Amino acid sequence: MSIEQFIENEVKSNDVVLFMKGTPQFPQCGFSGQVVQILDHVGAPYKGLNVLESSELRDGIKIYSNWPTIPQLYVKGEFIGGCDIIREMFQAGELQQLLADKGVAVQQAAG
Repeated sequence: MSIEQFIENEVKSNDVVLFMKGTPQFPQCGFSGQVVQILDHVGAPYKGLNVLESSELRDGIKIYSNWPTIPQLYVKGEFIGGCDIIREMFQAGELQQLLADKGVAVQQAAG
């Protein structure tokens, strides 16, 4: 399987996918960490893929999305954006609306 096929498969078979540096449990960059915090806060289930484990994946996702930076968030196969875009969407309530519109079930965070 080529890296493009792998990425395509991950994006299409998971409702929400975050290509990030590190893991959701241990982000290894501040920007990835911010997106993890936002997704956890809105209660969106997601799959995190660590681009640091594979230079092929790190380069491949940038080509796939035509976007130069990591993290990258995909919802229902659609590229949404990187950290700044996700943060702005979250603060405006647009991220929560997008998830609802796409049919992603979110759990309200306790507390």
